[in-house]
Amino acid sequence: MKQFKYLPVSLAVTATLSAAPSLADAELEELKQRLAILEEKQTSEYVDDQQPQVLSSESEVPLGVVFTGYARYGMAYGADDATLVSTDGSLNSNATGRLGNEGNGGEFQFGKFFQNDSGAIWDVQVMLEHWQGDADGDAIGLKKFYAGATNLFESQQDLYVWAGRDFHQRPATDLNDYFWMMHDGQGGGFYNLDLGGVMFDMSVVGQVDGASTNDNGRYAVTSKLHSMSLGAADFSLFANYGFTSEDDLENTTEKGWTVDAANSAYQLAGQVSMYDQNFIVRYSNNALDSVFDLAEDQTALLFSFDGRYSVTNQVGIEYLAAYQTIEGKDVDDRANANIIVRPTYAWNDTHSTWLEMGYSVVEFDDYDATNSSWKTTLSQNIAFGDMGTARPMLRFYATVGNSDNEHTVNDYDPTYVRDEDTVTVGAMFEAWW
Repeated sequence: MKQFKYLPVSLAVTATLSAAPSLADAELEELKQRLAILEEKQTSEYVDDQQPQVLSSESEVPLGVVFTGYARYGMAYGADDATLVSTDGSLNSNATGRLGNEGNGGEFQFGKFFQNDSGAIWDVQVMLEHWQGDADGDAIGLKKFYAGATNLFESQQDLYVWAGRDFHQRPATDLNDYFWMMHDGQGGGFYNLDLGGVMFDMSVVGQVDGASTNDNGRYAVTSKLHSMSLGAADFSLFANYGFTSEDDLENTTEKGWTVDAANSAYQLAGQVSMYDQNFIVRYSNNALDSVFDLAEDQTALLFSFDGRYSVTNQVGIEYLAAYQTIEGKDVDDRANANIIVRPTYAWNDTHSTWLEMGYSVVEFDDYDATNSSWKTTLSQNIAFGDMGTARPMLRFYATVGNSDNEHTVNDYDPTYVRDEDTVTVGAMFEAWW
């Protein structure tokens, strides 16, 4: 369960108390006690999940407006051919590793929480995002605006029901910053339906039509069966189905989609987690990471393993290895394999040093071409605490690497060769709160 990150509420409550002399002594004392509880619960435990926020019957109801979010901004000076390292045609996102190799942006959320007399807990959330600037400059968009409630049914106290626009079904691996499923959109559904100790999530969401407030005609039914344990292992199963409205395929050209869009798509996936290790298998039909894709005659298969291990209290290592294939009539058939290793050393609760090394290769089936890249990043970090794992964090880093791309995906040119070296120094902050 993602913990709330409270805004300082002392000033707000103090102002309320001083402005309300007519309140009874008992009411004043109750407000003071509630403030004391909230201040005691303020924590330095930060979670970088960028997932839907799901309340439970045990969730606290903070006063005022709660400000949460995720952001990273900084400068990267490239002293050679390219500032960042990437493999053209990569399927596994930032497959050479994200440390010292990613762009700027953030998500900024404001939430209000309520609890009624029956004990039901409600929240209303709005989030703005700032990631990709357009041709005219910075672009800030509405990412979330939804409401949800839990503790609505005595027999299902932790069932959370929601409707609106939200993050949706976006499991991720960290070292390559890969959301191996993503169905952000607007719709509704529920989380944590208790099926006798096993939890079930299900929602129906529509893909947002660009910058408008409407759906674009593509929809997804998403489901997840989770909290299934066998010893130390925890299992999750995913099943998603994508489809269109009746007039969708007739208007694909006007909407800028491929004319050969499929009528439907589906995904099946399983995840096993044990002792900070995760193994993922995902199969997509007429899709890649999202059933919104509706890509006719396309299949993708992903295997991914990631984890972390603490050698001592100060020395640790994080690692990831993944392999993914894609085949289809409108894509270059190819396979992407990558490996990332990140040894870490914590000098104390504030200062740490990370060394990340990554390698990615893309092999094409239909062309005599191979794209590859490698990178090494050394980062000196100043963090909020927890031996360098907490946020906010300041990073001062240097990256060296190379991208050797022989083939431009979906636009093959036999004379095309791009061999780019990277030498980059930068400073960046990262925070979640």
